[in-house]
Amino acid sequence: MASNDTPPFSITASILTLVAEISECVGKVTVVAEGLGSRRLRRINRVRTIYGTLASEGNRLTEEQTTAILDGKRVLTPHREVQEVRNALLAYDSLHQWTPSKGLHLLDSHRILMTGLVDHPGAYRSGDVRVMAGEAAVHMAPPANQVPALMDDLFGWLGRSTDHPLITSSVFHYELEFIHPFADGNGRMGRLWQTLLLSRWRPLFADLPIADLVYANQGAYYQAIQDSTSQASVTPFITFMLRMMQAALEELESAGLTEQVTEQVRRLLEALGPDICPAKNLMDRLGLTHRPNFLYDYLRPALDNRWDEMTDPGHPRSPRQRYRLTAAGQQVLTS
Repeated sequence: MASNDTPPFSITASILTLVAEISECVGKVTVVAEGLGSRRLRRINRVRTIYGTLASEGNRLTEEQTTAILDGKRVLTPHREVQEVRNALLAYDSLHQWTPSKGLHLLDSHRILMTGLVDHPGAYRSGDVRVMAGEAAVHMAPPANQVPALMDDLFGWLGRSTDHPLITSSVFHYELEFIHPFADGNGRMGRLWQTLLLSRWRPLFADLPIADLVYANQGAYYQAIQDSTSQASVTPFITFMLRMMQAALEELESAGLTEQVTEQVRRLLEALGPDICPAKNLMDRLGLTHRPNFLYDYLRPALDNRWDEMTDPGHPRSPRQRYRLTAAGQQVLTS
């Protein structure tokens, strides 16, 4: 926080453009979401949100396993990872109970999110911490004895802010990461509270899987945090988060336009089933020999709608690339 208790950032032309485009897209996507059916949409996006925010913290459960836990099914995996999913599901289900500008509500949300995972859930840290990237310390958080006052200042600013909620939520997210008020769980808390702030502006954001896109762009996420810290300005982080929101909204809008699953895509999903397959195996199962036809009529539409996914998305042309069904793809097959 700056000396006047106002986080330092500037509103660039790029930020203004993003805010305008996102605001316009929200209206369109709200109509799309209503057309898709709120219960089905919320379920798919809630799973993606939980999966993304926990995968960012090292949780190894898949979207399918996350869906199974949501359904109350038993998942054979380390207890801590299951507990993280259960806690996160409860926390996101509790969003409507909290007021974004109340510090006590932040502590209550941390208690829910971190119960069974840390010694003192729902309490600010009592020791000093360094934020590490591998073996290197990338950020020394403020001393523990300053945390309560810094968080009070942050909530005071939040209550006074007249900036657009898209900007305010991003600033709060970054400042929470900078202060690092908790011994553990700061990343998922920042994403949770930004979702809360955005949902108070437009309810659609409560179930928009921005966290999943943040995870898919994790390197850029941490780089935006580092850039904001080194520049003593939240502007780089605001810009990054606005781009993630825009991408999530555009993805949802696209899903509405391509909601009717083509026969080719359905055949692909059925051929994939529970397996993890290279493209050639899928073509053989489908009886296809023309690769462009396979790519543009079968594989690409399924990937664009997140009905299947790459095992190595960072290297899409890798000769070892494989494809697997997602929870959303499974929903397509069973619906």
